[in-house]
Amino acid sequence: MPHALQSPRCRFPRRWPLRSWTAVVCLLAASVFASPARAESGGPKSRLSFELDVMPVLTAASCNSGGCHGKSRGQNGFQLSLLGFDADADYAAIVEHDRGRRVFPSAPESSLLLQKASARLPHGGGLRLKPGSTNYETLRRWIAEGMPRALPADAQLVRIVVGPAERPLKPQSQVQLTVRATYTDGSQRDVTGLCAYQSSETPVAAVDASGLITAGKLPGEATIMARYMGQIATWNAGIPWTGNVHAAVYAGLPRQNFIDELVWKKLQQLGITPSARASDSTFLRRAYLDAIGRLPRPDEARAFLADQRSDKRARLVDALLERPEYADYWANKWADLLRPNPYRVGIKATLNYDAWIRDAFRRNQPYDQFVRELITARGSTWTNGAAVLFRDRRTPEEITTLVSQLFLGVRLECAKCHHHPFEVWGQDDFYSLAAFFSRNAYKGQGISAPISGGEEVIYVAERGAVLHPLTGKKVEPKPLFGKAREPAADEDPRRVLAEWVTADDNPYFAEVAVNRVWAELLGRGLVDPVDDLRATNPPSNRPLLLALAADFRRQHYDLKALVRTIMTSYVYGLSSLHNGHNISDTRNYSRHYRQRLRAEVLLDAVSDITGVPEQFNAMPAGSRAVELWTHRIGSLFLDAFGRPDPNQDPPYERTGETTMVQALHLMNAPQLHQKVTSDKGRAATLAASKLSPREIVEELYLLAYSRLPTAAEAAATTALYSDEANRRQTTEDLLWALLNTPEFVFKD
Repeated sequence: MPHALQSPRCRFPRRWPLRSWTAVVCLLAASVFASPARAESGGPKSRLSFELDVMPVLTAASCNSGGCHGKSRGQNGFQLSLLGFDADADYAAIVEHDRGRRVFPSAPESSLLLQKASARLPHGGGLRLKPGSTNYETLRRWIAEGMPRALPADAQLVRIVVGPAERPLKPQSQVQLTVRATYTDGSQRDVTGLCAYQSSETPVAAVDASGLITAGKLPGEATIMARYMGQIATWNAGIPWTGNVHAAVYAGLPRQNFIDELVWKKLQQLGITPSARASDSTFLRRAYLDAIGRLPRPDEARAFLADQRSDKRARLVDALLERPEYADYWANKWADLLRPNPYRVGIKATLNYDAWIRDAFRRNQPYDQFVRELITARGSTWTNGAAVLFRDRRTPEEITTLVSQLFLGVRLECAKCHHHPFEVWGQDDFYSLAAFFSRNAYKGQGISAPISGGEEVIYVAERGAVLHPLTGKKVEPKPLFGKAREPAADEDPRRVLAEWVTADDNPYFAEVAVNRVWAELLGRGLVDPVDDLRATNPPSNRPLLLALAADFRRQHYDLKALVRTIMTSYVYGLSSLHNGHNISDTRNYSRHYRQRLRAEVLLDAVSDITGVPEQFNAMPAGSRAVELWTHRIGSLFLDAFGRPDPNQDPPYERTGETTMVQALHLMNAPQLHQKVTSDKGRAATLAASKLSPREIVEELYLLAYSRLPTAAEAAATTALYSDEANRRQTTEDLLWALLNTPEFVFKD
C-alpha cells in the first residue's frame, strides 16, 4: 500500500470495496498533483516534478550519458534516453520497468535507484550521488512523494543564462560561472550545480563540473558551454597576450578591405601583432595554388617578380580568376562534398553528376542557384546530373543530414535518434525538416550494388509521409527556425525548402558558404570544423564572419567575387613566419597558416615540373588529376596523399596531415623516378640545353618554389655541376631533391 495511506491521517475501513480504494487513491493523487509546479528561485516547492527536478539530477550525475545508462542498450538492464531526450521512456524505466523495483516509496532510502547511485550497493558507475547532498535529497524526496510526473499546466523551461558578464581573464586566474534557468511562468532557478560544462580549448581555459573556470598560461580564446536539459548557453573566455601593444601599431597596419579592419581589431583585443608581409614569390605561389590549383610557369614567375606596380598582387588575383583552370580546381573541391560511389549509383550517373558540377563553376553560377537546383532536382540521372543526389541519398533521413550539413552548416545526425548533445536540435526538428523530402519518388532501375548501371528518374509523387519514430505520427514539413510559406497542394515541397535555405534572412546559408571558402584560402575556418555552426562552436571572429556573409549576399552569392575579396585583403598576404608575439596563434590569422598541397594539386605539380604528364584510366590523354570524375580511378600517389575513400559516403573530409607513407612515396615511388629520369622529361631537356649550370638551377627553383635561389643555395647547387659529364645525373638529382622538401609539398 502507498505510504500515504499508512499514515495516521489516512485510516479507512478495511471492508471498502476495491473500486472505493481506487477512487481514494485517485483523489489523493489529484490533490498531490494539483499543487503548483514552480517555485521562485531558491524557494521550497510543494511537490517535485520528474521533468523539472529529477531528470536534471540524472543528467548532472551522468546517469544518462552515452558511457552509462544512456547508451543504445543501456547498462545492466537499465536504460535511459541519452541526455534525457525522452522523459516518458525514462519515467517508465525508473518507475514501471522490472515491476517497479527501482523505487520504494515506503522507504525511499532503500530504493535501488538511490542505493546504486550512492554506492551502497555495487555500482559500475561508482559514487554518483553522495548521501545527504542536494541532488540525493531531491531524488529521495521525489520517491517519497510517490514519483509524481509533470502536469500540462506546469511551467516549462524557456532558457538558461550564464553569468557573470564576460570579461578578459588573466593567465591562471579563476572565475565561477552561475547559471539561471527561466520558466514560462517567469520564475527562475539557480541550476549551476546541475549543468554539464565543457571548454572548447581546455589549455586556454578549463572548466570543472561546478562551473569554475581556470585560465591557462597561454593567451587565446575558449568558449565554455553550459548545458541544462536541452538548453545551451555559452561564456567566452579571452586571455590577452601579456604586455601592452601601443594602439598606434594597429592603427598603422594596412587596410585593403573590410577583412583587414576586423582582423586587426580582434588582434588588438588579444594583444597580438601580425606577422610581416609575405614576399612576392611566396604570394605568387600561394595565389596560383589557391585560385587555380597549379604552380606558375618560370616565365610567369619572372614576369610577376619583375613587375614594379604597387597593385600587382590585385592584378594577379583578377587574372587568375579569369583562367579556365579556376573552374576545374574549385569544382574538384565541391565534388568531394557531393560525389557518390560510382559502383553504388552507376558510372554514367556519376560522370554526369561531375559534369554538372564543373559546368556550374565554368558558368560561375551564383551559389544560391546552384543549391536550389540541387535541392529541387528531378528527372533522369542520365540527363540531369543534379538528380544523382537523390539516387545516392534515397530516404528523407539520408537527404536531410546531407543538406543540413552542406548548406546550413548544421549537423543533424545526432538529432535523428535523440536530442543533439551540443545544440538545440531534437527529433522533432530533424523529422520536420526531413518531411520536405517525403514525396520523393523513383522510376527505373534502383540501386543494385556493388555495380549499379541503370537509368533512374527522380520525380515528386502526389503524396508521401515521414513518421516520427517515437509517436508514429505523420510529421508536417517545417524549417529548423523561422518560417517558410505553405506549399500549394500540387507543389513540390522541396521548392519551399530551397527558398527557405537560400533566403537572404537565413544566416546559416551564407555563413557556412563563406566559412568554407575562407578555410580553403586561409588554412582554417572562422568556424572549425567548417560545416559545424553552433552556439557551442563559435567563430573565432564573429564580426568578420557576419561581414563576409553580408558581402556575399550583396555580391549575389558570387563565389568568384568572394574568393577575390579574401585574396585581395592584406591579411591573406601575410607571412607564415611568426614574430614572437603570435607564435601560439592558430585561429586569429595574425599569420598565414601553411597547408599541405591537395593530393591532385601535388600530383599535377609533379607532372608539370618533371614535364611528364600522368596517365589515368577512363580519362583522355593529357588529363590532369583535378579533372578526374571519380576517386575510383586508380592512383597510388593520390591514395598516399589522402584523396577520399570512394567507399565512404559524402561529404568527404580530407586531412592535411603528413605521413611516413607520403615521405617514402616521394623518395622511392617507381612512377616518380620514371618521371624524373624520363628521356623526354624536364631534367633531360635542361641537361641537353645550352643553359649554364646557374641558369638550370634558377629554372628548377622557379619551377618548384616560384622563386630564385638564394646566394647560398645558388652557390651550393651550382657547384654540383663541376663534372660536366654528369650534367644530366646532377640535374635529375637536384630535381628529385627539390620535390622532397617541405617548401614544395606545402603551400606557404
